[in-house]
Amino acid sequence: MTTSADLAHDIRSAGENRTALPADSVVAALWARLSAYQTLVLAMLLIVVLAALVLPPFLFLLKASIVDSHGSGEWSLANFEAVLESRRFLVSSANSLAFAAGSAVLALIIGWMTAWIVERTNTPLKPLAYLTAIISLGTPYILYVTAWLLVFGKAGPINQLYRALTGTSDVLIDIYSMPGMIMVEGFLWSPLAFLLVGATLRNANPELEEAARVSGAGLGATIRRVTLRLSLPSILALSMLVFIRAIEAFEVPALVGLPGRISVLTTDIYGNMVAKAPPDIGGASALSVLMLALVLVLLALYGRLSRHAERFATVTGKGFRPRPFELGRLRYAAAAVLVANFVLLLVVPIAMLTWVSLLPFYQPIGPAALKLVTLDNYRTVFSADHFELIANTLLVAVATATIAVALTFAAAWLAVRRAPGGWAVERLATIPLVFPGLILGIAVMQLFLHLPIPLYGTLGILIWAFVINYLPYGMRYSAAGMLQIHRELEESAEMCGASAFTRLRRIVAPLLAPALLAGWLFIFLMAARVLSLAILLAGPRSQTMAVALFDLWTNGQGTELAALGLIWSMLMAMIAAVFYAVARRSAASALART
Repeated sequence: MTTSADLAHDIRSAGENRTALPADSVVAALWARLSAYQTLVLAMLLIVVLAALVLPPFLFLLKASIVDSHGSGEWSLANFEAVLESRRFLVSSANSLAFAAGSAVLALIIGWMTAWIVERTNTPLKPLAYLTAIISLGTPYILYVTAWLLVFGKAGPINQLYRALTGTSDVLIDIYSMPGMIMVEGFLWSPLAFLLVGATLRNANPELEEAARVSGAGLGATIRRVTLRLSLPSILALSMLVFIRAIEAFEVPALVGLPGRISVLTTDIYGNMVAKAPPDIGGASALSVLMLALVLVLLALYGRLSRHAERFATVTGKGFRPRPFELGRLRYAAAAVLVANFVLLLVVPIAMLTWVSLLPFYQPIGPAALKLVTLDNYRTVFSADHFELIANTLLVAVATATIAVALTFAAAWLAVRRAPGGWAVERLATIPLVFPGLILGIAVMQLFLHLPIPLYGTLGILIWAFVINYLPYGMRYSAAGMLQIHRELEESAEMCGASAFTRLRRIVAPLLAPALLAGWLFIFLMAARVLSLAILLAGPRSQTMAVALFDLWTNGQGTELAALGLIWSMLMAMIAAVFYAVARRSAASALART
């Protein structure tokens, strides 16, 4: 375990290493000059690397949108005119907005209610909410979507029970509809909403709520007139974030919307690239640029909502200890909500996938289906060439997380310390926020179709695109960790003669290790589960797990999908548990250094 004494020794040894230079005065002077310019060299190098990663895909996408691919091949606005004049564009845009708004509202209702129960009351069984959220982060979206399609489908247990009770041939829930899409997407985002809202409620000063209760306000009035109003900025900011991500979503629109003949912008872009022969690259690019403009506007609005949140701050220099609401007998009803959330979002999908994975073909739950139970799907998964698929996914996820964290570690240091070039580095690292996954895939595809670099259809192009996509997330983790490290330690090392690279290696990196590990794990899990970015870039020998699961579903191999998906989810859960333990140990070591 590294202590403060060890850190002081590192600072002194950094200075000693610096002074142990060649005796020749000219060489020593050159070394000193190079050390002085290391920060500037690092900034210039990062600017070049990040610009080479981020800017070319956007430029090639923009170029493809203004080239008339169906006519003379000259620059024109024909692609934009064709998109804007199409009635389908208006319908898809309206569907996208309705889908995103409904999903955001549902996710916030579930997430806020769960977070308030966990953070503000004396309800038992609180760990169930955290267990649900954490396991959800490691499960591919497509696996969740297919599970709920099986649960709420026409032959699923919900509609099967409804028909048995009523004697009708109708369905209680039509999953292949706009309400069905909203329900599934809202379920997908509710665990993240719980984690983000929970952080806000956990850190808020409860004095105003306590004052309301002392003044005679009931539980409902206190929540409505105090708690909700104080958390309004975070709720609005989070709603805009979920709204943006739902606009960009692909899994639910593809698996739920397309069978129900409900088109949104992302499925229209996918259709232009896949359903048409030859692919309508110009139309897809023009539609992508229009969608980018919409996302830019939404991100600007999200930034304004987040920027003015300090007006609602309740945490000051005065310490406080939050006292939970005493719900009395109602705490059992609140615990029932947590159990229902756990069952609906975790137990039901996993149980449904387990049931389907044990059948040779899908059968409704019943005595007759029990006679068909077999382990053949698991034998198929282990005997088939799925080890290459797992290796591809792990390689892409590990390489993406490692490269993104390495780049954003240096970028965050330059940005937080306000070094020369830090502003440009920060902007370049956060630009990919505007790229939805499917659009970034088209942009990177355009880039490597025009460059003489044989990466298209290989794992290399997937890693390239994934690194671009997750740079902003690595930047958030690294910058948040850097803000916790006071610059005095670096200044002490600098006074001892340590160069910028030595300070980064010997001082900053060990202290920042917990934040870097957390960012690495988050990016690893996201890269291992994403579909929209990989679906247009993966080749026959470079498929990832999410793409393979999507292909299995579209080919009608739902039982094999369930078996493979469950095995993959167990593997991701074990990896997440290992890194969680390592991160906790690293965080404990960091605390011991102070």
